[in-house]
Amino acid sequence: MNIIIPMAGMGKRMRPHTLTTPKPLIPIAGKPMVHRIVEDIAHTCDQPIEEIAFIISRSFGEVAEQNLIAVAEKFGAKGKIFYQDTPLGTAHAILCASECLHGNIFIAFADTLFKAAFEIDTSKDAIIWTQKVDDPSAFGVVRMNADGMITEFVEKPKEFVSNLAIIGVYYFKDGENLKSELQYLLDHDIKIKGEYQLTDAMENMKQKGVQFFTGQVEEWLDCGNKDATLYTLERILEMKRESETLLHPSAQIENSSIIEPCFIGENVSIKNSVVGPYASLEANSIVEHSVLSRSIIGEHSIVKNSVITNSLLGNHVDCHSKPDELSLGDYSFTS
Repeated sequence: MNIIIPMAGMGKRMRPHTLTTPKPLIPIAGKPMVHRIVEDIAHTCDQPIEEIAFIISRSFGEVAEQNLIAVAEKFGAKGKIFYQDTPLGTAHAILCASECLHGNIFIAFADTLFKAAFEIDTSKDAIIWTQKVDDPSAFGVVRMNADGMITEFVEKPKEFVSNLAIIGVYYFKDGENLKSELQYLLDHDIKIKGEYQLTDAMENMKQKGVQFFTGQVEEWLDCGNKDATLYTLERILEMKRESETLLHPSAQIENSSIIEPCFIGENVSIKNSVVGPYASLEANSIVEHSVLSRSIIGEHSIVKNSVITNSLLGNHVDCHSKPDELSLGDYSFTS
């Protein structure tokens, strides 16, 4: 099986952090978001992963590309980098990795995390994972028949048709067929609001007899903005507190209280402080004489004489702050 991960978006709602770090590479409790996506798929799917295609912007840079290749290699797969130079929609993004569209295909858009067991029935043509939502009008949804087969895709319905929202995770039995349908959209310039959409390709496939079924995730976690990302951190720490090492053995903690769950990374130094709950301190960060909760502190950042919560600090930040909620990009400082 091959995994396709479109992730070329600029992440504008996550600025200033995405000015220097692509959104899927923002760490969530010690691991970049895209790492956690691949990990969840690999750990719950019973098929071996051969290739992982990352569709990115060229602006991500060489270091980001090397990190992505390393993520694939950790799961025994070959990582491949493809570029989407113009944001022309979901169908266009997937087709950028056309050479990987063969055999069984798993597609996961890298802007959400989830709690799920991806049990794939390989006898099925296609599976779309969904989550029940309170307000379907903000999402693309699916309508099903009594046998659980999808009969209709509806984008942001104004009237209620279903509360099963499409979350951006898909399985296709025949990657070559998917590629052909995606190419058809481009060849015939079939767009919605200027973009080529995967849902149009799926509708064409359905009309030709491809049968779509749904799978449901237990929890769907958004990382679209600061507050959503911090809620996702909270849920990830709760879910992983038993299965992951959240306190690195090299961390130095002196005269401080750690209120779990927290992630304390490599060579972190904490002195005379209260940290947690729901704090994530990335490698080589320093916290002194501070109270810190529900926040992500990036690598090599310093927090001193501060009381902060619900905050997202990038890498190499120097923070000396009165009680506050902060969103500071890389190399920022407060006084």
